[in-house]
Amino acid sequence: MAQLFHRRFGFFFRVGLLGMALLVVGLIILWRALTNYPGGLNEALDQPVPFSHKHHVGDDGIDCRYCHSAVESSAFAGIPPLSTCMTCHSQLYTNQAALAPLVDAFQSGIPLHWQRLYKLPDFVYFNHSIHIAKGVGCTTCHGRIDLMPLTARETPLTMQWCLACHRRPEQYLRPRDEEFNLDWHAQDQLAMGTRLLHDYHIDKRRLADCSLCHR
Repeated sequence: MAQLFHRRFGFFFRVGLLGMALLVVGLIILWRALTNYPGGLNEALDQPVPFSHKHHVGDDGIDCRYCHSAVESSAFAGIPPLSTCMTCHSQLYTNQAALAPLVDAFQSGIPLHWQRLYKLPDFVYFNHSIHIAKGVGCTTCHGRIDLMPLTARETPLTMQWCLACHRRPEQYLRPRDEEFNLDWHAQDQLAMGTRLLHDYHIDKRRLADCSLCHR
């Protein structure tokens, strides 16, 4: 019986499979690079309105929860609705050119398209409220937002970055009544954090479990 395939068919077949696998991996890496954060660390993005956290939070003293009202109860902190902005800006600086897109969007009902600074891949589960409930302050992930004239991404949110906190949470925890105090510092972070681990019923072994974030 004649041989159906060349005697080196198996070799070429395996090389072909390896090439296809490398191509798929390369395409995934390229896709991640193109769909990842539009800007780098500490790099402000162009927004429809040049919103300044330094002015609103640092200078005027507006609490984070006034605009991000669902930050303690929702998995997603949320971008404030235009109605929140207009509670002040229907009276203050309404005719300023920089605020024209905000006013026009509110009057027309067409939402503004803000560029998100922080986003995670679809295969990562993240719940904002549980971090607040367990004593993680705003600045741990967002940095000194009250000092930023234009908002920039402070932290990379890579898996290694998240695991650094999950493996040693005592280095980052703070009392719940100080979570929104952006200028707060512990006198003895390790001692306080170790105590809060117990008070907040945090199991460090569970925090490093893959299924916690990859569901």
